[in-house]
Amino acid sequence: MAIKDGHAATLASWLEEALPSRSVVFSGAGISTASGIPDFRSPGGLWSRFNPDELSFPRFLASAQSRRCYWEFYRENWKISREALPNAAHHVVAALEHRGMLSVVITQNIDGLHQKGGSLPQKVLELHGNMWEVRCLSCSRSYPWEDIYLRLEEEKTVEDCDCGGFLKPATISFGQSLSEKVLGEARRHTVNSDLFICIGSSLVVYPAASFPQLAKQAGARLVIIDRQPTVLDHLADLVINDEAAAVMSALRDLLRI
Repeated sequence: MAIKDGHAATLASWLEEALPSRSVVFSGAGISTASGIPDFRSPGGLWSRFNPDELSFPRFLASAQSRRCYWEFYRENWKISREALPNAAHHVVAALEHRGMLSVVITQNIDGLHQKGGSLPQKVLELHGNMWEVRCLSCSRSYPWEDIYLRLEEEKTVEDCDCGGFLKPATISFGQSLSEKVLGEARRHTVNSDLFICIGSSLVVYPAASFPQLAKQAGARLVIIDRQPTVLDHLADLVINDEAAAVMSALRDLLRI
């Protein structure tokens, strides 16, 4: 366990040494698996049942059949995720923020569990958007995701917006540009960080995976917490191969937060 081999204690001391509000958490799918949300890329994940190429943004725009496939994917995603609750890792990240030991959370996740776990919404930078928002791509009108989900459960198609535009969850699909505003904020916090903590990310999806490298280049200590080795482990000052919830629980006990 992380607490037994001293890694959690090292991370705790680094958090205490970092200047106030100069530590950053960067999270991926692995922080939410303990909440019952499977990693899409793991065996049995949604990518084993859906072709990611079929869900790309250009195909969504060009093909009614692709849009039907996309909405079926989201019907499954909402069904899996709607009852999910934050786990210990989300709660500890929020506690670090409220104690003034964390400047921001940069997340690849679209599940909103950081906010449910107590992180202030303005402190969570969602690189890939949020699955609990549905918007018109033309006029930006918002629609309740629950209404869309009920239509899909009744095997009805998702109608276009009143303006004629396509409705789509406010997430970033393959081939769709990330928000420049969110990217800019994430870069600013990254280059100003003293400590950059990656939790539960495979660090293979770009441009998101470039942030740990950017933090290291700017002089921050880099910590990687993941069950499996990652391609950026060689850059890290500390690697903890363990469950995110277990590591963060050990950290909570050490810091008494």
